[in-house]
Amino acid sequence: MAITNGYCSLAEIKAALRIPNADTVDDALLETAVESASRLVDGFAGRNFYSNGTATRFFTPEDRIVCEIDDLISLSSLVVSADLDGVFDQTWNSTDYQLEPLNGRADGLTGWPYTRIRAVGDYVFGTNIGEASVRVTGVWGWSAAPTAVKQATVIQASRIFKRLDSPLGVLSAPDLGYIRVGTRLDPDVQQLVEPYRLARFLA
Repeated sequence: MAITNGYCSLAEIKAALRIPNADTVDDALLETAVESASRLVDGFAGRNFYSNGTATRFFTPEDRIVCEIDDLISLSSLVVSADLDGVFDQTWNSTDYQLEPLNGRADGLTGWPYTRIRAVGDYVFGTNIGEASVRVTGVWGWSAAPTAVKQATVIQASRIFKRLDSPLGVLSAPDLGYIRVGTRLDPDVQQLVEPYRLARFLA
């Protein structure tokens, strides 16, 4: 099988496990481990780190100035329901809004997609609690996975693969005795991905 939207390559996971590239016996299992680890990272982060392609999505503004959106690589169209009547009839030009974070930088980290739209100039968002009044068409997701996410995937994929040698969760190590191996998200993986974790606010 091929890895779909994985955050590390087959060659990278084999290098981490010290498996020669010429040894292809476990390639399918390794690819499955990489894809599974990538989805675990997605679940922990609350977002995915690959491009989801072009689509139209709808959002509810936070207030009349700011609208939080999904991870966005590029925007091609922004249309607002000016009268909050379900009719999207006000098309904004690029001079009417500002995409943030600026320069793809957030919390000291670079490479971020856009995650919010700020109204500038004369335009403001219409707001009505719970009503999606902003329609955005663009390319969603991330252009590339951050280095920390790649490293986290290598660690977690290695752990998943090694789990196959310990069907009862215990691995025999000649120098260390018995080691418990689980599929729970590795603490180092959590630490690497934490800066990219999507904040969740419960009502």
